[in-house]
Amino acid sequence: MISPRPDLEPALAGIDDPAPAARVRPPAGPGVAVADLPRRAVVEFAGTRGGVAPLSWGQASIWRLTTWRGADDPYFNISWVLPVYGRRDLGGVLGAVRRLLERHETLRTNFRPGADGVVQHVARSGRLVVEVVEGGDARPMTLARQVAEGLAARVFDYAAEWPVRCAVVVVEGRPRAVAFGVSHLAVDGGALDLLAADWRALLAGVEGPDPGWQPMDQAFFEREGAGAGRGERAFRHWRGVLEGAPRSMFDYPPGVAEEPRFVRVRMESVALGVAAQVLAARWRVSSASVLTTASAVLLSVLTGHRRVVMQLIAANRHDPRIGVLVGPAAQDGVFLLDLPPGGTLAEATRAGHRQALAAYRHALYEPLRLMAMREELGRERGGPVDLSAYFNDTRGGGDWPDLPAVEPPGDPAAIAALTARTTFAQAGSWEHVDATTVQFITGQARDACELHLLADTAYLPRATVHALLRGMETLLVRAVAAEVPLDTVAELCGIVPVERLPGRERSRSDVAEETPEASGAVGTGG
Repeated sequence: MISPRPDLEPALAGIDDPAPAARVRPPAGPGVAVADLPRRAVVEFAGTRGGVAPLSWGQASIWRLTTWRGADDPYFNISWVLPVYGRRDLGGVLGAVRRLLERHETLRTNFRPGADGVVQHVARSGRLVVEVVEGGDARPMTLARQVAEGLAARVFDYAAEWPVRCAVVVVEGRPRAVAFGVSHLAVDGGALDLLAADWRALLAGVEGPDPGWQPMDQAFFEREGAGAGRGERAFRHWRGVLEGAPRSMFDYPPGVAEEPRFVRVRMESVALGVAAQVLAARWRVSSASVLTTASAVLLSVLTGHRRVVMQLIAANRHDPRIGVLVGPAAQDGVFLLDLPPGGTLAEATRAGHRQALAAYRHALYEPLRLMAMREELGRERGGPVDLSAYFNDTRGGGDWPDLPAVEPPGDPAAIAALTARTTFAQAGSWEHVDATTVQFITGQARDACELHLLADTAYLPRATVHALLRGMETLLVRAVAAEVPLDTVAELCGIVPVERLPGRERSRSDVAEETPEASGAVGTGG
């Protein structure tokens, strides 16, 4: 066993102690009696710097969403759990928490009004209250998940509270897991991966070099030099795409919505994961592009639009500096794909791959300026361009490392047989979701394609949600066996196109779809 480094022992103060200002020594080891553990402790931290800076573009994007939902809505909070590796005592675990706070400025940042809008205030030092929860007979990670959900269920006071809450789950005096409730203003999926790696090293007494790129650095990078140039290129790309996009993918009368209006359904399909990987290798694209294009094809069949516009959530971590940033970097990219009559799924996916790469390359920009451009373009076109269809690939590595082997490899019949394992489940419901009619989301499962569909039931009833998810599986499993013409997808997948009433034809911008020069993939890369 590697002993924690001595300098990782935190300063603790027992909140429930009769003399709360006194230092409380950490328990000596895993044999400590439960009664000796504090119910709460205070971790005191002192980082290398503090300061005030504008919001980074990633922070600004999340700030807009959190303020849109209102001060009492915790929708953009994240529940997160980490195991305690090895036999660590409470002092060592809290010491690792302290070093996370000291190493990563995003965890000790407040957000307050400034002269030109909200700014980030990074504190050099401070204190974080950590709860200590006795696990009893419960499974430590299961209990930690429940505790994390409770921590994330409360809204943050961004001006006065750190954007992270923490609790340690102990069993018979030994820390077994740590639960976090953390704001999306502080982290995104890529940042959580970095924190998880840092956590494991800190528990083992190994500390890497100080992080070289923090949200304050990112904010200044975006306002001058190379960052500003990337923002300009992204701005031009967005305008070019939106000038040719349909005004709305969902330009048909809404139906009667469920209560709550927005539902999220999860499908777990081994067959879909295996088929997507087989097709990605065959067509020399990524599995993300296979799924993105299939989503666009299904939306095209449902809505009648042969030109499909979607937003893709871009991690923005291909830049080496942003790649090590613990903070929110993700923003929306815009994806436009033509699906001409007579085309095939293979042709569409190769074109979709090019369009997805262009979208991801042009997803770093100043959000308020982009919103102003969209409003200006809406006035020019006689109405706003609706961008309420999304694809969000949340997988860290881009594939499913634990998918079962298929024998013989890529065998269509063997892959089709895997559809018997597919499951569906309700994954949530909400009365309001910002600017979303439909969102396809890949989950974190490693042994199956976990695909969620979040939908506005006024436009996509629950039966349609299930049909689209099952249709994704059917489409890709069939494509492993044979080429799929786009004109056969509706019948193959059981998708019933929407009925348009007289006078409710497709968006006027669809006229461009019928022109010869628009019959292939739209060339907006650069």
